[in-house]
Amino acid sequence: MIRDTALVDEIRPSPNFNARRCLCGPHLMILHYTGMGSGEGAVRWLEDPSSEVSCHYVVHEDGRIVQMVREAERAWHAGQGSWQGLSDVNSLSLGIEIVNQGHAGGCPDFPDRQIEAVMRLCADILSRHPILPERVLAHSDIAPARKQDPGEKFPWARLHRAGIGHYAPPVAICDGPALCEGDAGEAILAFQRRLAAYGYEVAPTGRFDAPTVQATAAFQRHFRPARVDGIADASTVRTLDALIAALPNSTASAGGVATV
Repeated sequence: MIRDTALVDEIRPSPNFNARRCLCGPHLMILHYTGMGSGEGAVRWLEDPSSEVSCHYVVHEDGRIVQMVREAERAWHAGQGSWQGLSDVNSLSLGIEIVNQGHAGGCPDFPDRQIEAVMRLCADILSRHPILPERVLAHSDIAPARKQDPGEKFPWARLHRAGIGHYAPPVAICDGPALCEGDAGEAILAFQRRLAAYGYEVAPTGRFDAPTVQATAAFQRHFRPARVDGIADASTVRTLDALIAALPNSTASAGGVATV
C-alpha cells in the first residue's frame, strides 16, 4: 500500500474497503472519534476483517498519523446517513478517526498535538480534493440518530481559523421562547426547512419530532456546543441562520425564517 501523503507516520492496511460507487471522488470529509480505550486498540479493530469497519486515517493523541485505506477507495467508516440529500456517504467521503474515548469515557479533551496533526492532515487533503468547507463534517452531522462523535469538545472554531470547515460564531445563549419536542406549527416547519437547507436529513413535518430533536442536538454539538439539549432556542436558530447566510450563493431567506 502506497501512502497518499507524506504526513503519514505508519501504514496499517485494513481489508475493510471496496471501490467507490461514484466517479466523482471524495466530496465530503467526516471526522470521528474512536470511542475506545486506546489508539492501538482502535487500529487493531479497524484492521480486523470481522469488524467490517475502517477509515482512511487515524490520528493518535501524540499526533502520529496512520493510514489504513487509500483515499481512492471506499472505506467503511460512516455507515448509514446522508448530507444535503446525498446518501452512500462512504462512497462520497474520506474518514478520519481521532483517538479519543468519547462520551463513554467522559469526553476527555483533545490534546493540542493531536489537533495540530488533524489540521495538517485536513489541510493536505483539502489541497488535493475539491471538498467545500461546509462539507467538512462531524459523524453526528450525517447520522444524528446514531452518532455523537467527535462530540461537543472538538474544536471546530480552531479548525476554521486554520481554513478548515465552515463556521460562524455561536450566538450567545439567553432566556426566552424556544421550539421543543412536541411543538407544531409554521415556526417548526421553517426551522426544519432551514436544517435541511444546511444539509441535515430532516423531513418538513411541521412537528418537532424525534428526528428534529436529534438533528438539532447534532447541530448544537458542531456549531453551538455550550448547550446540547435538542431544543431550538434563539441562540440555536440564529446561529443556523448565520451559517446559511454565510454559504456561497446563499440567501438569508432560504427555506423561510424560523422565529422563536
